[in-house]
Amino acid sequence: MILKTSIRYFLGKPIRAIWDDEKSGWWFSAVDIIAALTDSDAPRKYWNALKTRHSELSSFCRQLKMYSDDGKKYLTDVIDEEGISRAVLYVPTKRRVELLKWIKGSLDPLDEQSKKRAYELFNDRLIIEEDIGKTKSLQQIHAYLFGGLYDFAGKIRSKNISKNGFSFADSRFLRKTLDQIDVMSESDLKEIVDKYVEMNVAHPFMEGNGRATRIWLDMILRKNLSACVDWARIGKADYLTAMMKSPTDASPLLNLIKNALTDNIDNRDLFMKGIDYSYYYEETE
Repeated sequence: MILKTSIRYFLGKPIRAIWDDEKSGWWFSAVDIIAALTDSDAPRKYWNALKTRHSELSSFCRQLKMYSDDGKKYLTDVIDEEGISRAVLYVPTKRRVELLKWIKGSLDPLDEQSKKRAYELFNDRLIIEEDIGKTKSLQQIHAYLFGGLYDFAGKIRSKNISKNGFSFADSRFLRKTLDQIDVMSESDLKEIVDKYVEMNVAHPFMEGNGRATRIWLDMILRKNLSACVDWARIGKADYLTAMMKSPTDASPLLNLIKNALTDNIDNRDLFMKGIDYSYYYEETE
């Protein structure tokens, strides 16, 4: 039984994947694998020619429906990990070893487990309405994503942390800071983005802040504006640049989010695609 689809990123290039519950493994789009390996202008033709020349690849290949760029599902050639290991032997590329290492841990095992939990949040009534937008709800999200993975899941940090030379809120005053964020207004998009920025500056957990807080933001948007962010419309570089600027100028981030808002809040595929992009933002390249 197929449980879910996902988008993984190899060197910044999207590779569609489908989880197969029966084999407890991922099937990857063969065409996407070729595109990531070769930069070919015609990866579909490349894959078809490769499959014709090396018929043994068919034993590692099947067809499953996957979303295309037009938003529709089509039967697509997919290959498993063993099939990829065979296929790369026939592709002249310097990326072969790097891709095989990536496939072995296409997401860090910890990230993979928390990402599965993030998918489940679509149907889980985890947060009660009145707690949405409060630190309490963010702690619940973080605990849900990382419970059993981090011993500090859902717990407010007691140590100071920094990233790329930027120091987040001083742990001595963090509780007071979070109390102030809790009462910030959420009446319009600007106020909600300002609240999101302040929570990012607070960075209440030792790890996993970005992934938890983006889900928290979408919950606030759903509650107050009946909208959510289509994260697939916000590029990684643009998002990270806007987030770096946001403590002093939130307007670039506001514009990115404003242009990516959608009222399609009940679309499970959109939600899952958003989780894929959210986790991609956290990947180092």
